[in-house]
Amino acid sequence: MTFFLQMLVTGIVVGCVYALVALGFVLIYKSSDAINFAQGEFLLIGTYVCLTLISSYNIPFIPALMLTLLFSAALGFAVERIVLRPFIGEPIISLIMATIGLSSVLVGLVHIIWGHETRVYPQIFPVEPVHLGSVVVAPVYLWSLAIVIVMLLLFTFFFKYSKMGIAMRATADDQQAAMSMGISVKTIFAFAWAIAAIVSAVGGVLLGNINGVNASLSVIGLKVLPVAILGGLDSIPGAIIGGIIIGIIESMTGGYLDPLVGGGLKEVMPFIILVFILMFKPYGLFGKKEIERV
Repeated sequence: MTFFLQMLVTGIVVGCVYALVALGFVLIYKSSDAINFAQGEFLLIGTYVCLTLISSYNIPFIPALMLTLLFSAALGFAVERIVLRPFIGEPIISLIMATIGLSSVLVGLVHIIWGHETRVYPQIFPVEPVHLGSVVVAPVYLWSLAIVIVMLLLFTFFFKYSKMGIAMRATADDQQAAMSMGISVKTIFAFAWAIAAIVSAVGGVLLGNINGVNASLSVIGLKVLPVAILGGLDSIPGAIIGGIIIGIIESMTGGYLDPLVGGGLKEVMPFIILVFILMFKPYGLFGKKEIERV
């Protein structure tokens, strides 16, 4: 039972980080009907920027994280303005292919600037393990869970009550109606990409503190895609629930099934789930089913 609870806690923590990153997928899909295949590279760059500020410039963690979020927002604005805005009005497949090309460019820049070696964050969180009954939890997991919950609550209030958040929801529901009400759809697109870069950076920093940092961290972007599809590509609550479900399944697979098959099943389990989702419930748990009339 202790081992089960340990795997459960690990799965919930990692799943919440996945949910945060999946929020970027949902925002971009809701605003432009496109899937951003460069989400993992946003995560990777944010992670390296924060690590560089801490280790090379001796900036404390909280200020370094704030500067990283500002950098990520600027990166999201720049990518939308320079790379993606020219594709407005073009077929969605063109925009998707642009994000695939963008991911290759960004990961190449990461290799050029930071190299290939795995790096680790300096000790930021306490090292003394926390005992929750019979379960021993590293403080980095609890801090990560707390930070993700705060971020998700902030974005929930942002989308529900702020003027920009309401405008983003209106644009996601009907772009033409939003434009008729004076909402700048281009501005909404830019903010969606900026927020996607921010949530990816936060998720990357947390995962980097847990597992270290190297270029393979960008694979998280693809691993989070099943999370977004499971919850529903147009559902923010679905991204949260989907992240927790995928995180728990992945953790349980690593704890119970990987020893039986020699390892590796944990890494592919999200994509196995993705196949079943697309076969039986392609709109996800909370996605809106759209019917197109010809």
